[in-house]
Amino acid sequence: MLHELKTWPEYFQPVKAGVKTFEGRVDDRNFQIGDRLLLREWDPKLKHYTGRKLTCEITYKMPGGQFGISPSWCVLAIRVVDAPR
Repeated sequence: MLHELKTWPEYFQPVKAGVKTFEGRVDDRNFQIGDRLLLREWDPKLKHYTGRKLTCEITYKMPGGQFGISPSWCVLAIRVVDAPR
């Protein structure tokens, strides 16, 4: 399954650099290990996509309802599988 998601610039760049290896998201899409995320960089000030995107794979899912995470959220461990230049 491929999930297309908006990502703000301050979060997009660390994922691309390999520093940010997780995503905190509302768990409204039935995210599963092995699914892919198409992260599209979104500029919230200009209210448009920048054109940059990354494809990541979910390697682990921690459901909400524990460790202070809202039950409707989850934390996804991710790894970049495609990062166009």
